[in-house]
Amino acid sequence: MPTTTNAQRATLLAAALGFVVVLLDVSVVNVALDTLRQGFATDVAGLQWVINAYTLVFAALLLTSGAIGDRLGARRVFLMGLALFTLTSVACGAAGSLAMLVMARLGQGIGAALLVPNSLSMLQRAFPDREQRSRAVGWWGAIGGISLAAGPVLGGLLVTHFGWRSIFLINLPLGLIGLYLTLRHVAADGSGHHRGLDWPGQGAAILALAALTASVTEASRLGWGHAWVQAGLWLALASAAAFIRIESRSAAPMLPLALLRIPAFRVASLAGVIVNFAYYGQIFVFSLFFQLQQGLSPQQTGLAFLPMTAVLMAVNVLAGRLITRMGARYLMVLGLLLAALGYLMLLPVRIDGPYWQLAPPMLLAASGIALMVPTMTNVTLSAVDGSRAGIASGVLNSARQVGGMLGVAGFGYLVHDTAPQAFMRGMHLSLGFAAALLLVGAVMCWSGIRAERPAAGKDGRQGAT
Repeated sequence: MPTTTNAQRATLLAAALGFVVVLLDVSVVNVALDTLRQGFATDVAGLQWVINAYTLVFAALLLTSGAIGDRLGARRVFLMGLALFTLTSVACGAAGSLAMLVMARLGQGIGAALLVPNSLSMLQRAFPDREQRSRAVGWWGAIGGISLAAGPVLGGLLVTHFGWRSIFLINLPLGLIGLYLTLRHVAADGSGHHRGLDWPGQGAAILALAALTASVTEASRLGWGHAWVQAGLWLALASAAAFIRIESRSAAPMLPLALLRIPAFRVASLAGVIVNFAYYGQIFVFSLFFQLQQGLSPQQTGLAFLPMTAVLMAVNVLAGRLITRMGARYLMVLGLLLAALGYLMLLPVRIDGPYWQLAPPMLLAASGIALMVPTMTNVTLSAVDGSRAGIASGVLNSARQVGGMLGVAGFGYLVHDTAPQAFMRGMHLSLGFAAALLLVGAVMCWSGIRAERPAAGKDGRQGAT
């Protein structure tokens, strides 16, 4: 295997920092939910908007941002995204109302969408060797996984000692470091691929996701039978149908439907929806459980998520190494089964139950999720030509963010009544549903991804099928 150069290490660190700030802002906000609820006099639906305003734009723009990166250059678009994300993080920290905070979160989502697929495209270009790339993506996922898991712990400390605004302002030094590394060490972009941009498809995608998110979120306040909720659901369905029609006829679609005919790519994308639906949905539910039902402070809530932090780095790195030995099929099935088992073991949770009963299942679920993230990414990048890396990674990450957004909206609906008995009933339903969905995903991965087998290559390593 070729020796890793300093430029490659710096590129990996820059790409990982871009991923860090994106995932940090997904998880760090959760420990501030009760503080935000009291400070802005809002309800669970208002808190869902703080989470999902970010995720909505992130998910909707990922596909176009990947295509923009392929066209304008991954490095250039990555720099634009990191600069925007840093500026809007400062705006979040300065927000004087819930509406202002939600608007700034929308800006963060745009920056995040520009960052993630183009960080992977930078890695794709910097690490042409397959095994090197697998390990680099493993480290990228590990560093991002640490930020995702450490977010609640860091957020709890920041909210307790410096107030909720500090959880956004922490992105300022991280963003500046990432900008310096990218400008200083990442190789300049090439000529790029001069593909058109599918703005009609982008508009239909935004409308479909916005209508779906608004309907599911506002159902907590208005009920499923309300005219506005039902109108939103019909609008989401019509927009989704229009999106598919536009993509099938477009000369330069934001989602090339041919990609979905690649079995490994299709399965990895669906698995991404399932994993994020369960993970982000349960993070939201357990954040409310710890703060509203058990009365824990933001710092205590962050520490309650600590078991997840301990396992994520090791398992992410391990997955990056194991994928070339065991194959993606086995790792993905194993990850989904472990996560499902962890959530099933959490079903007996009670408000007055001891914390030690929660820690092992949370650790088990986090291990399963950590196995999935780099494995899905490797499957996606290996299934397509290098020139499609930006679009392919955009599809995967968009699918994942849609899953996370629906998980927060759907599970938030189940626990919108914060009275203890009603909340726990909704929490148990959400755990059971998450476990069932993960088991369906395991069956899907087993049947939809072929096992890797040895292939005679120049370097003697296993080849992907």
